[in-house]
Amino acid sequence: MPDSTSPVANPARCPAPSIQEIVRRDGQKIPDALALESDRSFGDEGVLYERYTSAAFFSDEMELMWPRVWQWVCREEHIPEPGDYYVYDVGRHSVIVVRTGSGDIKAYVNACLHRGTKLKPSASQGWTGKLACPFHGWTWSLEGKMVELPCSWDFPHVDKKEFGLPEAKVGTWGGFVFINLDENAPPLEEYLAPLPEHFARWDLSKRYVALHIEKELPCNWKAAQEAFMESYHTMVTHPQLLFALADVNTQYDVFGANISRYYSASGVASPNLESPPGEEELLATMFVGDRSVVGETHRFEAGDTARSVMARQLRATLGKLYQTDLSAYTDTEIIDTIGYGVFPNTTFFAGLSIPMVYRFRPLGRATDRALFDLFFLRPLPDSGERPEPAAPYRVGLDESWASVPGMDPDLAKVFDQDTSNMRLQQEGFESSRKPAATLSRYQELRIRHFHDRLTDYCGTRMPERKA
Repeated sequence: MPDSTSPVANPARCPAPSIQEIVRRDGQKIPDALALESDRSFGDEGVLYERYTSAAFFSDEMELMWPRVWQWVCREEHIPEPGDYYVYDVGRHSVIVVRTGSGDIKAYVNACLHRGTKLKPSASQGWTGKLACPFHGWTWSLEGKMVELPCSWDFPHVDKKEFGLPEAKVGTWGGFVFINLDENAPPLEEYLAPLPEHFARWDLSKRYVALHIEKELPCNWKAAQEAFMESYHTMVTHPQLLFALADVNTQYDVFGANISRYYSASGVASPNLESPPGEEELLATMFVGDRSVVGETHRFEAGDTARSVMARQLRATLGKLYQTDLSAYTDTEIIDTIGYGVFPNTTFFAGLSIPMVYRFRPLGRATDRALFDLFFLRPLPDSGERPEPAAPYRVGLDESWASVPGMDPDLAKVFDQDTSNMRLQQEGFESSRKPAATLSRYQELRIRHFHDRLTDYCGTRMPERKA
C-alpha cells in the first residue's frame, strides 16, 4: 500500500500514549492501513448554526449536494433475483434500485413520466415484474423501457422509445449498492479512494445483515452524524466507558477527498482518569456489546494484557459464533474501534467486535429531523451460506434503543446517551446568541473536513464561517 501519509508529531494532540503506540505494544504487525496517520489540518474556524436550521441551506443541499454524491442504497443481497427492487429516499429525492432480467442492477428516478406519481412507495422493497404507475398504468420494463401506454391514441405526442425512465448511475463495493443522480459523476471507485485499498483485509461483501435499526432523531441530519464523528464527548456523555476506552487520544485521519477515519483503542484507560484501573479491572469493564460473544473464562498468562486476553477470547468465541476462522486478524482488528467515514453520510467499521455501518439522512423535508440507519454486519460462515438480511426495525423519536429485539442493553444505553443530546443541541442552535460552533483543532477535525466538503458542493450562500 502506498504510504501517502506518515506518522506526525502534532502538538495539538493529547500527550497520552497515541493509538499507534498502544497497538505497537500488542507485539503484532499492524496492518498497513492502520499504521498510517494523516497530517492534514483544517484550521480553527467555526461552523455556522444556520447550516443546521436554515431552510435555504437545506434546499441548497437538496439541489447541489445530494444529487451529486455517491450514497449507498442497500446491500446486494436485498435484491438477489431479477425483479427484486429497493426504494431509497433522501429528502425530496427518491430512487428505485432493481435487479434486471439479465442480472444487472439499474437505478431509476421514482416518478412516473405522466403526472409524477411515485412508481413504488417510499422505503418499500419486494419483487415486481415491471414498473407500473399505480395511478394510470403507464408501465416500464425492468430495463427502463416504456412497454405500456394506456389509451395511446390520446398521446400521439409520446414516443415510447423516447420515454425511458431517467436513470441514476450505479456502482457496487463491499456488497453495497451505490447510486449517484449526476450523469457526470466520477466513477464510484475514484470517489471512494482509498477506502477499497484500506478494506482489502476486511471484505464487507463477505458479511450479512444480522440487524438493521432505523432510529428517528429530533435534529438535523448533520448534527446527528457529527455526534458520532469524535470521541471528545465520551468523558461526559459516556462516563461508564472511560475505564477501558481511549477517548481524547483517539486518532483522526483524512484520506483523499471523501474519506475520514477515527481509530480508538479498547483495553486502555482514558487519559482523563486520575486513577487508572489495573489490567484485570480493565478486562472486566472493557467490553460493550453482546456479552454472549465474550465467553466465561478470562485467564491471564505471562505477558498478557487486558487487550490480549479480550482479543484471544473474542477471536475464539466470535469464530465459533460466526462459524469462521479469525486467526488471521490482529488484536486491534478484533477489539478496537476503526470507523471510516464516507462523505456525505456513512461510516463503515472495520473491527469485528461491533461490526457496524452507520448512515444518516434527512427525514422527509424537515431541517430538524433525521433518520439513522444502523446495520450490524456479521461475517459469513466459512461454508459461504448467506442468511437472509434482517428486516429493518423502526425506533420512534422518543423510544429507547433498548426497545429493539436482540439489542444488547449496555450498547443500547450508549446509543441512548448519544441521541439524548440531539434535541438539546438542535434547540440550542436556535436559541444561541453566538452564531457558530467553536470546534477543536484535532478532535473535531473530521467535522471540519465534512463541512469543507459540504462547502465544495453548496458554496457559501450564507456568511463566511466565524470562530
